[in-house]
Order: sequence, then structure tokens, then C-alpha cells
Amino acid sequence: MSPGRSAILLAAGASTRLGQPKQLVQLEGKSLLRRAAEAATHSGASPVIVVLGEPAEILAQELKGLAVSGIVNEAWQEGMGSSLRCGVEALQRQAPETAAVLLMVCDQPLITALHLKSLWDLYDATGKVVSVRHGDRPGVPAIFPARYIPELARISGDQGARSLLRSLGDAEIELVSLPEAEFDLDAPEDLFRFLEGGKGRCSFS
Repeated sequence: MSPGRSAILLAAGASTRLGQPKQLVQLEGKSLLRRAAEAATHSGASPVIVVLGEPAEILAQELKGLAVSGIVNEAWQEGMGSSLRCGVEALQRQAPETAAVLLMVCDQPLITALHLKSLWDLYDATGKVVSVRHGDRPGVPAIFPARYIPELARISGDQGARSLLRSLGDAEIELVSLPEAEFDLDAPEDLFRFLEGGKGRCSFS
């Protein structure tokens, strides 16, 4: 594990399109929340801060036994920006000297620790923001050097880090093509498409 690597996993969304907390959708017998938290820890990040919304108590059960710090964003309904601020504030308390932070979400079930390690390797080589390409735009997972943390803390609304990523010039960011990041579970049809593609066995909790 390299010193100064931390992670914030945003897992406080309402999942209105899916009709139930997507964090609890099971893939191969394990919830999306736990899979993402495990990937973050196995990538070498520490601390790993997991931002939860409702139902917080149930979601927290999925993190048992993992070396993560689960925190609750009481204002999760304000959008992803509030969860990001909540996570950044916790990070600044727990690891004020962190060198970089990995920002990720829990609804990209094909993202593994190996993918995240490859992003860390690129960060180590360049010292730049490292972001996965979504079409022609940057998105998460993304790694931000510590100098960007104050800007992350000022983000509001439901954009998350996208507004910051899109404001960066070519000299500031390394974009990575990662097909596995293109798939996320937002709606029931995404789950059916996932199953039809033979990616695994999914079920609702």
C-alpha cells in the first residue's frame, strides 16, 4: 500500500429510477455496495470513506468487517454534491495529509480492484488528475491530487465531480478508456441488460 492514497465511495443516492436502493442489489451473492467498498480497499487506498444515505442502518450492515469508514450524509436528498462535501470533510478530518483521493460510486459492477490499481499506477506516473472516459467526457472513477480537494469540497447540486472534471485542461488530466466503467445500474432495464449479457447473476434484495 502506498502512503497518501485515500478513497471516497459515494453511496447515498435515492435510486429513484430503480425503485429500491441500488446499493443492495446483489451480484454473485454480494451487494453492489460491498463489492465497491472491497474494490476500493483492495486497490491500496486508506482510509476508504463510504458516504451513506437512507436506509443508513441497513447499508452499514453491508460494510461489516471491511476496513472502511462509513459516514451518513443527513442531507443526501440535496444531491451528489452534498455527499461529496460530506466525504471530503470526513477525509480532511481523518487524513489531512493525504496525497490523492479516489472518487468512485457503487453502481459500476464491472469495476474491480485491478482497474482501480491501474488508475493509481497512472496517477503515480503523471501526478495528474486521472479520470475514466465516458464517451467523450471524463467521469468516475477518478483520482484527484490533494490540490483539488478544496474544489471538491465546494461542489453543490447533483453534478458530483463532473463539473470539475470537465473544467480541466489537457495538461491537468489523464483520460483513460475503460469499457467496464461504461456500464452502470440505474434502472430495471439496466439489470435485465446485464443479465442478458451473461455478466453474472443479479437479484434484488
